[in-house]
Amino acid sequence: MADKLKITLVKSPIGRPEKHRKVLKGLGLGKLNRSVVRLNTPEIRGMVDSVSYMVTAEEVTDEA
Repeated sequence: MADKLKITLVKSPIGRPEKHRKVLKGLGLGKLNRSVVRLNTPEIRGMVDSVSYMVTAEEVTDEA
């Protein structure tokens, strides 16, 4: 399992349920085509799954 997830907002939250917009805010996503990197935890995975129709997620490994 990868260490982190790169999450990108690809669809607008306008007109979506309030709960889904709050999930996006919790992930740190506000504008289209912006990406954030978050730890790959069950909590973050659940948030991504709930708004999967608006975001793309890819696994990122630390190469330090």
